[in-house]
Amino acid sequence: MRADAAKGFRLGLAFRLALREMRGGLKGFYIFLACVALGTAAIAGVNSLSQSITGSIASQGRELLAGDIRFELNNRVATDEEKAFIDGLGTVAVSSSLRSMARLPDGSNQALVELKAVDGAYPLYGRLESEPAAPLGDLLAEHGGVYNALAAPLLLERLGIQTGDEFLLGNARLRIAGVITREPDALSDGFGFAPRLLLSADALAASGLVQTGSLVAHVYKVKVADPTTIPAVRKQAEETFPQAGWSIRSSQNAAPALTANITRFSQFLTLVGLTALIVGGVGVANAVRSFLDSKRGVIATFKCVGAPASMVTTIYLIQILLIALLGIGIGLVLGALIPFVAAQFLAGMLPVSTAFQLYPGALGLAALFGLLTSLAFAILPLGRAREVPATALFREQGFERARLPSWPYLIAAALCLAALAGLAILTAYDRRISLTFLGAIAFSFIVLRGVAILVAMLARRAPRVRSPALRLAIGNIHRPGALTPSVVLSLGLGLALLVTLALIDGNLRRELTGNLPERAPNFFFVDIQGAQIEGFRALLQKNLPEGKIIEVPMLRGRILAFNGEDVTKMKVPPGGQWVLRGDRGITYAKNKPENSSLTEGSWWAPDYAGEPLVSFSADEAGELGLKIGDTVTVNVLGRNITARIANFRKVEWESLSINFVMVFSPNTFAGAPHAWIATVIDPQATAAEETAALKAVTNSYPTITSVRVKDALDIINVLLGQLATAIRAAAAVALVASVLVLAGALAAGNRARTHDAVVLKTLGATRSTLIRAFCYEYAMLGLSTAIFALFAGGVAAWFVVSRIMSLPSSFLPDVALITMAVALVVTVGFGLAGTWRVLGQKAAPVLREL
Repeated sequence: MRADAAKGFRLGLAFRLALREMRGGLKGFYIFLACVALGTAAIAGVNSLSQSITGSIASQGRELLAGDIRFELNNRVATDEEKAFIDGLGTVAVSSSLRSMARLPDGSNQALVELKAVDGAYPLYGRLESEPAAPLGDLLAEHGGVYNALAAPLLLERLGIQTGDEFLLGNARLRIAGVITREPDALSDGFGFAPRLLLSADALAASGLVQTGSLVAHVYKVKVADPTTIPAVRKQAEETFPQAGWSIRSSQNAAPALTANITRFSQFLTLVGLTALIVGGVGVANAVRSFLDSKRGVIATFKCVGAPASMVTTIYLIQILLIALLGIGIGLVLGALIPFVAAQFLAGMLPVSTAFQLYPGALGLAALFGLLTSLAFAILPLGRAREVPATALFREQGFERARLPSWPYLIAAALCLAALAGLAILTAYDRRISLTFLGAIAFSFIVLRGVAILVAMLARRAPRVRSPALRLAIGNIHRPGALTPSVVLSLGLGLALLVTLALIDGNLRRELTGNLPERAPNFFFVDIQGAQIEGFRALLQKNLPEGKIIEVPMLRGRILAFNGEDVTKMKVPPGGQWVLRGDRGITYAKNKPENSSLTEGSWWAPDYAGEPLVSFSADEAGELGLKIGDTVTVNVLGRNITARIANFRKVEWESLSINFVMVFSPNTFAGAPHAWIATVIDPQATAAEETAALKAVTNSYPTITSVRVKDALDIINVLLGQLATAIRAAAAVALVASVLVLAGALAAGNRARTHDAVVLKTLGATRSTLIRAFCYEYAMLGLSTAIFALFAGGVAAWFVVSRIMSLPSSFLPDVALITMAVALVVTVGFGLAGTWRVLGQKAAPVLREL
């Protein structure tokens, strides 16, 4: 009892002393607060926003899906048995979606559209909004052989028409009856490269666009009486019609692709926020070290009056925890506001609520990250402070060069870092990426420490120079207690991340706007019927005589199983999930495609007639864990077909040519109805020649869909720019953390700089000499850090662009110059700002302490 009482008394006394000493304010801890608050706010905000969006998608599932359950069939309508089963579930709304070309009656202009034909039951949930507002049946009615349609504003802009004007779609004449302002199930239908055109099922039938092999999706949405029966309905549909090949989605998972992409992007931003927090951890360590350095006299006094070292450690640990909690609190408040602010900008694009709402899980996770980071980086300075001798009360001494703290402190810091890493891995969407990221951060710390040692070593071995200021600067880089490790570490990570993202963005933009269009096809042509292929080829050769035309058969199929195992029950890495998501384009060929090369196995003979064989893309096969001889079961046109993998191919996806994950032997689809897909490549074609060719194909073959690759690239470039802006903003958080850490490192070294400046001025150094010395020092440190950031960021960007994206990667000189400028401005600017007060320090008070 006495021991417990003594411990309670000591803890209570330590708490009172800690609070009493904090009455003087938070001087020296503002950098600490800013670092913790910034990282915590980033993690809290990103995860809160992610939960806001995904929660809204889940809560508005019925409206986003426009039904309780959705059955999708590609390239075919439901059979009588399938239709009877669906009709028996409840109220059914049927729609058909495909891409096609809308053109003016005089043939002067045309545009690609994402058309959706609906029946009178659409939408089962939610509300279609248009201008003018009227019942959907009236807006899509037919008058005198002309069908009304609703269009997205972008389509009117591209065709140069307005409400009331007429245009052609396939073989049908349509009139713009209004403009779509809100489509309830747009998100669940997925991203489209073209503006929406909404019409009736009768108008689609009149257009003649739906033919054998057309790439059309038929969707059956059902409103059930009891939503709790949806899981049972789904299971019954799969068991009753195992070969239907339909995609079934419920309102609980209305927009899976959007949800997955938001989760992935939020993980990336969380890792960036964690980077800011870890970089800020260095600032925490610097702030704690600086604060405890200023308290050496107080610590020594405690020891002189009999306080044990554990009591001293407890007092300052309590102070640090209280200040950390204050910083975490500030970060949580900011993080809680981020979804509310972001919702004001995203409300028109995503289903987010504009009402203020708290997300305790996200805030709790951010608080835990902040607390673990603060502890992990504060424990070692605390351990060093424990060793402050009582003699420090009588003479000013530093303890920067003291040995490492005792092993309990080392173990405690290691456990906190392990807990931080474990939390990041356990909460990650893709643990492999998280583990790789954390490994890279740890490796960067080690490398940056090596860079600092190398810079100091080079300074120590540098030849003697005549300039006193430069000689002093070189000495400052390698002297005991130098700022070199702190500056290199604080700026290194932030600049390296900035360089990495800038190089990735630059390479992607250059590929999309520079080299890629030169190698990519001019056009894609889809839904070419067998009877049209000869005339279509002749027409293209007439309009683009120098163009290279490539034609391949085109079917759609959904992968159901590998080696007889249902793919929905397999654990597939994220890199291979896209192959199994929805229907894939597939083809057959006698000979190996010219834009691919075999990596394993052999191609079949042109007259092969054995069991069905398939050639699989090598990279995707690796992600899926496939090997030569494995079987793949796909559903094509309602039939399950099993083929054996004969070889793997290296596919050049970046060429934008006709590429397929799977290429089957010709006997696999003997007699199966299908359409054709074609490309034409003519790098020398002018814009006028391309326009003439497009008009010729559209007017002569109105049911063929033409996609101009340049237009698609422009859309991708805009999306990439928006994504790059978000990524740069996230990277700026890490860079701001680096700047804060740099400011903290300079503040931590101010006492030693004050002593140096006073001694040098006493010996005759002028203020201008000291300013030049500090400028030289900070410039050399900034330049060294920039060189590391360019190297590390260049390697990281090369790996992402070349190995992950499989695109050409090159170093961009403008990125190097910007990085150099940022590093020099930040280090010299903050360095001088931090030491300006030092230069004006009076000599007498400092000399008394020496």
